[in-house]
Amino acid sequence: MSRFDERDSANHPREQEPQFNRLIEAGLSRRGFLKGVGAASMAAFFAASPVARAVAAATRPLLGFQAVPASVADTIVVPPGYQAEVLIAWGDALFPDAPAFAQNNDARAQARQFGDNNDGMSFFPLGPDRALLAVNNEYTNYEYLFADGGKALSAGAVAKAQAAHGVSLVELVRKDGKWQANPKGALNRRITATTPMTLSGPAAGHALLKTQADPEGRTALGTFNNCANGQTPWGTYLTCEENFNGYFGSEGKPALDKRAARYGLAAEDAGFGWHKFDERFDLAKHPQEPHRFGWVVEIDPQDPASTPKKRTALGRFKHENAAFTVNKDGRAVVYLGDDERGEHIYRFVSKNKVAPGNDPANRDLLDEGTLYVARFDAREGELKGTGQWLPLVHGQHGLTRENGFADQGEVLIFAREAATRLGATTMDRPEWVAVHPHRSEVYCTLTNNKNRGIKENQPLDGANPRAENPYGQIIRWRPMGDDHGSDSFEWDLFLLAGNPSVHKEGLMAGSANIHPDNMFNSPDGIGFDEAGRLWIQTDGDYSNEKQFAGMGNNQMLCADPASGEVRRFLTGPVACEITGLTFSPDWRTMFVGVQHPGEEGAPSHFPDGGTAIPRSAVLRITRNDGGIIGA
Repeated sequence: MSRFDERDSANHPREQEPQFNRLIEAGLSRRGFLKGVGAASMAAFFAASPVARAVAAATRPLLGFQAVPASVADTIVVPPGYQAEVLIAWGDALFPDAPAFAQNNDARAQARQFGDNNDGMSFFPLGPDRALLAVNNEYTNYEYLFADGGKALSAGAVAKAQAAHGVSLVELVRKDGKWQANPKGALNRRITATTPMTLSGPAAGHALLKTQADPEGRTALGTFNNCANGQTPWGTYLTCEENFNGYFGSEGKPALDKRAARYGLAAEDAGFGWHKFDERFDLAKHPQEPHRFGWVVEIDPQDPASTPKKRTALGRFKHENAAFTVNKDGRAVVYLGDDERGEHIYRFVSKNKVAPGNDPANRDLLDEGTLYVARFDAREGELKGTGQWLPLVHGQHGLTRENGFADQGEVLIFAREAATRLGATTMDRPEWVAVHPHRSEVYCTLTNNKNRGIKENQPLDGANPRAENPYGQIIRWRPMGDDHGSDSFEWDLFLLAGNPSVHKEGLMAGSANIHPDNMFNSPDGIGFDEAGRLWIQTDGDYSNEKQFAGMGNNQMLCADPASGEVRRFLTGPVACEITGLTFSPDWRTMFVGVQHPGEEGAPSHFPDGGTAIPRSAVLRITRNDGGIIGA
């Protein structure tokens, strides 16, 4: 959601504490780092890394499809032998009594329909020909949500916008070999910005979570700006709250401190206007309501009557996704990115082990454990190194009452501040994290950062080596001893996105595996399939001009982690973001999201064509011969 991010950044510029002095002392100033870059070839940066050597020795080439060229067309393009079809789109019926899509539908209708701007998603099999798809509905574009473009907001209009947010749970049935949405499914459900939810874990009941409407601090209303997702072995869905700050504002003069500013809270919202008609979003009247957002929410998709739980042990920040893996000692490990310029990468390790299947012992497993934040260390001029996971535990490393943290709940509510105090590395917008299905490797997209090398708290370093980084990179790490519970890891950069047609040499050209036929910018969504292919989705600049010339619309690529080869698999329609990825259990159907086509009035009519307004949609992608995707 690039345009939302730009508006939010412009309205609410963030100031952080200065980056810890160790980076300056290590010689990672802009001049020093660029001097190191100039002293060696690009190949030297991507060779000799222990992570790279371990990966390269692992597998044969994986990519079996013909790459597609960049495109600026208002359509979906996939390789020869593949087809992409719309499974479900914003406003489609989720229940038998839901009306057909219409731009002038009200909040009641929207609450019975598929939500807007679909993002992360997960596939839950229910049988050989029945399944459930859980899909995030991140935000709305008022220019299409309302016939007047949102110019005359009202309480009813805000209620409709709130109903378009959250999560859509839709049953699928397989007919004639294809998965199809079933509006009569018994498990179909909409979770919106007003759905009651339980606050659980160490911060539940904390004084900072108490409001007039909830004096116990244990029941929040709703979830919104749900970006990406996760899936647990016991069959629940993890949805992640990202840019929650943009929904809060005030016509008055709210008393906002540095902690509020760190999360982007200000009297001016991101243009949604909710505070004008729903009092709980008024910062002057309810200053603690924002503390109840920015969490990972666990949902039981197979129980429509269940209450979602906000798992506070996983920290409060702008969550992108929740990459879940079971460590070799049986504990749950969840990797988390905080999607903002100069923020951090986190890891949660559960206290208890994961029980087999859907054992009740797993029900609150994510309420107990330790949250860590990453520090990436590197020698000057190197794009690889070692790192440490630093525990966000009250009473340790300065996280004390004397430094503003009264207890563990406060550490988690203000996880960003705690991470800075520990000396975590500021990153170029950490987005999705993905764990390799067969090896102890973890990948994270760092999508871009116009502040890198410009702001004092975001100096150049090995993990974030480019000033005013417009293209982004993918970082990967391997825990010491192949143990996801280890506090140490080795890391390198899997790729630097770039434009070798515009920049003939240097870091802006991209890494050695980027060339004019596969170049892209702003990697965002990523995920692995069972064979170990890494799928990369983009949410970047689609102007196709200047430093982005030749890149076309946003796209999805596929990479072989062993060889480093990257091929473009899909291109999206005009002004969209490609986001959200999941597969059927046989790996023969891929589900991919197209978000905000035609944003800000760009000329798109996807998916209906003609003169129709654009709608976000979930695609069903299959091979014509019924084979495995990507092979």
